[in-house]
Amino acid sequence: MATPRFRLLAHYARNFAVATFVAAVAIAHVQDARSEPPKELKLSVAVGPAYALGKAALHWANHLGEKSGGALLATVFPGASLAQRDPARELTALRSGAADLAVGSTLYWSAQVDALGVVGLPWLAAEPRQVDALIGSPVADMLMAAVQRAGIVPLALAPLGHRQLAVRERLIRTPGDLAGMQVRIAGPPQLAELFATLGARAQVMAFADAQAAFTAGTLDAQDGTPAMFATTRLNAVGVQRVVLWDAIAEAALFAVNRERWEAWTAAEQAFVRDAARETAAELADLLRQENEAALAALKKGGISVTRLTPAERAAFAAATRDLYTKRAAVAGEELARAAEAAVKSAAP
Repeated sequence: MATPRFRLLAHYARNFAVATFVAAVAIAHVQDARSEPPKELKLSVAVGPAYALGKAALHWANHLGEKSGGALLATVFPGASLAQRDPARELTALRSGAADLAVGSTLYWSAQVDALGVVGLPWLAAEPRQVDALIGSPVADMLMAAVQRAGIVPLALAPLGHRQLAVRERLIRTPGDLAGMQVRIAGPPQLAELFATLGARAQVMAFADAQAAFTAGTLDAQDGTPAMFATTRLNAVGVQRVVLWDAIAEAALFAVNRERWEAWTAAEQAFVRDAARETAAELADLLRQENEAALAALKKGGISVTRLTPAERAAFAAATRDLYTKRAAVAGEELARAAEAAVKSAAP
């Protein structure tokens, strides 16, 4: 006759055997489910992980891999390398299938979708809370619809901060202070028009040429973000000031190639959409951390940082009102009026 201790051991042995069998079946099921190779995706972004937008691209790829259990694997291609190194061409890359996913700036992508230019109307949304209000309003739905009409599937929008100004010597406080200045800009025409309206001459030039021009004193200022000013160490080429004038706001747009999207199952679409929205919600913190670190680095490097007062910004807005009207017409009058209402609702 079996002793109580033997019966107890036998009971444990039977339970262990059952549990082992169940686990083996479960593992076999998972392995069978994963026998199909993962779907590999190409994700385009204009910048690397040194910047908040580049970090967002990595986060999106990571979240997507986690949510899909490795079934959807996105590789990040920074530097707009899937779009001929031109951020303004990323939507074209999405349409053609050169990129499957992309996250980019409304300023650059407005070259392909006019409506996106509403975010960057001069001094429309000069405060972070105003940009938040814009993104959280029906304007976002209108922008998404415009992107859909362009043949792209938009998934999420998030604030991306403002364009600022790095200056070699001159103190910028009034619109007249920019008269005659030579300013390096990125490609979007809105920037060239902005500086031309204020009496400055805008130029697109390579980084090495800009460094040489700053050192020689033939370049007076550069448009960009605090992070870009800090990482390029402009203090080493004679830049003495950064002016936070908040002229043009940007938003980050997460989007997908339409053919890819329509070929996915509903579950796969949910993985991609949820990962994009989760990343969009994180971008505000990424941007805040980026700006705080960049401004601290600039000050440590001996560059003075000046923020224009609301009254000073209003003077710039008044001086560029004709440009605002022109650009609002390009984006769409109805959209511009909706954006103005959204910004007004954010008034303190």
